[in-house]
Amino acid sequence: MKKFIFLLATLLLPIFYASNIQAADREHTLKVYNWADYIDMDNVLNNFPDWYKQQTGEDVTISYQTFDINESMLTQIEVAKEDYDVVCPSEYIIERMLRQGLLLKINKDFGNTPNYTDSVSPFAIEKFQKMAPDSTICVADYTVGYMWGTTGILYNTKFVNEEDIRSLGGLLDPKFSGKIFMKDAFRDVYSVVVLYVYKDEIARGEVTREDLVANVTKERIERVEEYLNELKHNVAGWEVDFGKEHMTKGKVWMNLSWSGDAQWAIEEASHVGVDLKYLVPEEGSNVWFDGWCIPKYAKNIKAASYFINYMCMPENAILNMEEIGYVSVIASPRILEWANDADAYPNTSDLRYFFGPEADSVHVNNVLYPDQKVIEHCALMHDCGDKTEDLINMWSRIKGDNLSTGMVIFVCVVLTLIAIGFTIQAINKRRKRKLQQKKRNHKKQ
Repeated sequence: MKKFIFLLATLLLPIFYASNIQAADREHTLKVYNWADYIDMDNVLNNFPDWYKQQTGEDVTISYQTFDINESMLTQIEVAKEDYDVVCPSEYIIERMLRQGLLLKINKDFGNTPNYTDSVSPFAIEKFQKMAPDSTICVADYTVGYMWGTTGILYNTKFVNEEDIRSLGGLLDPKFSGKIFMKDAFRDVYSVVVLYVYKDEIARGEVTREDLVANVTKERIERVEEYLNELKHNVAGWEVDFGKEHMTKGKVWMNLSWSGDAQWAIEEASHVGVDLKYLVPEEGSNVWFDGWCIPKYAKNIKAASYFINYMCMPENAILNMEEIGYVSVIASPRILEWANDADAYPNTSDLRYFFGPEADSVHVNNVLYPDQKVIEHCALMHDCGDKTEDLINMWSRIKGDNLSTGMVIFVCVVLTLIAIGFTIQAINKRRKRKLQQKKRNHKKQ
């Protein structure tokens, strides 16, 4: 019954929101749909109405909702046709939405307000353009980047040497049995592993990293699956969020991690005397992006466009980065000044790809701002199209064979309890029927 109520509430929530917003004058409401914990609520989001009033003279109220996976957000727009004004999907979903005509152009005519979207790094713009369905589409017209990062290996220096895991092949060492967490994200894992299993072909110039990540084939899936079948003997579990916490407690030694999560774990672990580090495998990895978009069914395009511009203001980008731990695509001089800290980061990095010529030797956190040599080995994730189902099936096979003894016991216990519950329910029903029969017989007498 509780599950039914929960599902019913989930289905009715958008309707509830919609009716409330309609009653409150939809023209002056901005509906934002974003990842959870992915914005500075106090200093950025809540200050937007005042800023918007200053720029336009108009009032606006924010209706803010969150999602946990890209696909749930897409379903709300594609199927339910929800009228969200601004959403924040990941690159492969942006690519899919562009292909399906689900995005509107961002109006960058901001009157007397500066166009802060001009501060987006050319690196991000170039990567986003790779999502274009065809050469006639300028992706920057439909989406503006928000945060970005890499996928790599977070490791505990007490148990793992960097030399052992520079290559993804190092994770196969039996000494790491039961000491690795992998992301429960088949696209991210595939994008990293496929670069390893085709490393020789890459070295011979027979294939590029971009092609390997962008074009999923049956052969490539099979080779990735072969590696994962070998790796899973060392895998303690598949996770999306809790891995970083286990790393801080030393329960596992390595975790395939997103760079922002890795940085959070590194900072948290340092408070308890645990030394964690992060690296991108020498074979390469994926580089990912999230971006702001205006969906097809949006009702307040003007406020949505201003909101996206507002999010690109350097001061807001810094506030968001400090709050959530990820890296903004904004590459203004102010951002570079904020990131450059010789005392905290004595080694230098080449960030010309991101900030321009003046950033050839800067002191930055290279977990969040990778050196140019690292980025050269990274490729953008794409929508897998009709191969998505094949990847999901591969992923199910890998995870399905990796149930731990504890998990098996847990599943058995749950099934047993369910069976007992049904048995008790059946017994109670029989008792009730007998009692009712007795009452009916008594009445007849």
